[in-house]
Amino acid sequence: KTFETIDPRTGEAIARIAEGDKEDVDLAVKAARQAFDHGPWPRFSGAERRGIMLKFADLIEEHAEVLAVLEALDAGKLHSWAKMGDIPGAANTLRYYAGAADKIHGEVLKMSRALQGYTLREPIGVVGHIIPWNFPTTMFFMKVSPALAAGCTMIVKPAEQTPLIALYFAHLAKLAGVPDGVLNVVPGFGPTAGAAIASHMDIDKVSFTGSTDVGRQVMQAAATSNLKPVSLELGGKSPLLIFDDVDVNTAADMALLGILFNKKFVWQVLVFMSRKEFMMNLKRSWSKRQKLG
Repeated sequence: KTFETIDPRTGEAIARIAEGDKEDVDLAVKAARQAFDHGPWPRFSGAERRGIMLKFADLIEEHAEVLAVLEALDAGKLHSWAKMGDIPGAANTLRYYAGAADKIHGEVLKMSRALQGYTLREPIGVVGHIIPWNFPTTMFFMKVSPALAAGCTMIVKPAEQTPLIALYFAHLAKLAGVPDGVLNVVPGFGPTAGAAIASHMDIDKVSFTGSTDVGRQVMQAAATSNLKPVSLELGGKSPLLIFDDVDVNTAADMALLGILFNKKFVWQVLVFMSRKEFMMNLKRSWSKRQKLG
């Protein structure tokens, strides 16, 4: 079973992608569990994981042009913005967490009695990451990088609107030396693949970025399955408040930036002045600064 991924600029299909469902999630979790329980990744030293993650970052930079094209085609993002911002940012995120891989340690505690006390930090296990469509590269590495550094294995479900770049990242991870079963990408839809991740009994933690309503569903599914911990980043942006003592031209410019940045939008603009005056300035700002396509 497959689904089309669409170029949002033209509405035309780019490619057909294998559609993962509960059965595919089960297979990915089985691979991740095998890699965690018996594979080398959690047993590597932090320095060994660091070396592979740094190689992964180098490969991202080497493939920056391909990645920027994928981001532009699949997510509708400006090619220049992806190549100058998102792709280098992904490499930097990997390098940051690679530097932490050999610094994850506990401490010995001073005890009042003849006892030994210490803390030990261990990888939590198999992690499920559910990625949003608006920052498919940035959010991929904000979730995957710390999990890799800690020694976890994982299943990543990219948004159904933006699966291509996640699949390419999995390809680069393998080239970098990430062992099989550590990083598993399952494209699919929220009600099927996403729900299977949230409710899976053999996933130890879930990270989700998306809407508040779906976040509630993820938390409920996690609680009613194996009480797995959940990290949630939910909701949209706050309102933009424009008061009557503001410089109207500056307000219009900033409103335009907030509305159009990264294909997103401000939920609501509250204007405490002549709405007509503000909208005229907003139109002027648009005509001066924006170029369609």
